[in-house]
Amino acid sequence: MHIEANNRSHLSEFVHLNELWISEYFSIEQVDRDLASNPAKVIDNGGIVFSLVKDGQVVGVCALFKESDERYQLARMAVRPDMRGQGLGRMLIEHALEQAKLVGAQSLYLLSNTVLAPAIALYESVGFNVTSRCQHAVYSRCNIVMERTL
Repeated sequence: MHIEANNRSHLSEFVHLNELWISEYFSIEQVDRDLASNPAKVIDNGGIVFSLVKDGQVVGVCALFKESDERYQLARMAVRPDMRGQGLGRMLIEHALEQAKLVGAQSLYLLSNTVLAPAIALYESVGFNVTSRCQHAVYSRCNIVMERTL
């Protein structure tokens, strides 16, 4: 198992895995459709899309969306349903944290929802702290913001 960065041939799986988990808990929003229509914009805007690959198949994904040279958003983490519960999310987050430091990020933040208790616990376990608990202006499914200084 290994993690690849910015493999454009994996962008369709990046979209697919995210749509799977979003649809499982919430509804696909316009912002999701916009990203799905051009997922390469994450890379083109200076961000990084990570793909966790096992036996030639993408089994997990996440991204760092670049907001500035110092600030990135940890976003769009998803693991294939049949591969959940094996620590793959932690592997992706830890790799993303390392890569964020390498590109000079000073802080990371993420958007989530409190119904995703295992995800919130994972974020807290790697050093993210809650900075806001309110309805997000862009994503109707998000009601918590967490941040971590690097």
